[in-house]
Amino acid sequence: MKISFLSDEFFERLETLSLNLKSDLTGYYGGKHLIKKYGQTIEFADYRKYELGDDIRRIDWNLYGRLRKYFLKLYTDERQMHVRILLDGSASMGLSPKKAEYALAFAAALGFLAVRNNDKVSFHILKNGTPVDPFGLIVGKNAFFTAVGELGNIDFGGEAGLAEAIPRIPDEGSNDGLSVLISDFLNEDEWQRGVDYLLFKKWQVLVCQILGREDVSPSFHGKLELMDCEGYGPGDARNVNLRVSRPVLESYERELSAYIAELGQICASKGAAFLSVGTDTPIEKAIFRDLANYDLIR
Repeated sequence: MKISFLSDEFFERLETLSLNLKSDLTGYYGGKHLIKKYGQTIEFADYRKYELGDDIRRIDWNLYGRLRKYFLKLYTDERQMHVRILLDGSASMGLSPKKAEYALAFAAALGFLAVRNNDKVSFHILKNGTPVDPFGLIVGKNAFFTAVGELGNIDFGGEAGLAEAIPRIPDEGSNDGLSVLISDFLNEDEWQRGVDYLLFKKWQVLVCQILGREDVSPSFHGKLELMDCEGYGPGDARNVNLRVSRPVLESYERELSAYIAELGQICASKGAAFLSVGTDTPIEKAIFRDLANYDLIR
């Protein structure tokens, strides 16, 4: 699958942005995220009194000249974070080529924002209750663009099993970055348990719902058998025989709006950010405007 949203111009526009992660996260040394702990950068943070055994090279001699007391200069610390992209790889996400492309492009954009800021990024495809990491840990733009070239080869199919798949992601630490869960959430999966696990690991969490045009405003009508694309074909208990009329579609749209609001409320109650976006929204607007509204980029 060619991801039409991705181009050199698209990534050039992203060069002006960076991820805005919590300052209390603790990643590896060598990144660009200022955290609350004191470290070795050149950005001044505070003073404290000198104690026996402290490095005398950090004494502020100008302050000593005025107060005749020894104080150390403290500087902020910088850390390298880990951005984990968790992508629903189920049949529902791949049913519409545009929805699949949009989800992959959104994942790629967040991954690019990570590597351009000297952070690590990993992609985890969640399918049938199992996470698949096709590229391993990615550091640097060269490794990132190699992985992006393979993103279009991801095979969507089966069920997601988010609640089972997320806790099976290899445990590589906690409180060290951002986890982004991308799905349409149009299933009966108990996805909240997966989000609870991410928050238990003390990761900053963004839950992103991506909906195709047919998800938002179905165009079909008449007497139909609606088949679950993640089910087992004709005769599956989840299939529905339905006469689709204008009132039915209007009811569906109301229920969908209420469901989206419920997702947002659940995420807010747990301390996770939530974004719902349709594929008719230009992806640049979803990133530059919507993510900025949540203060996730700057």
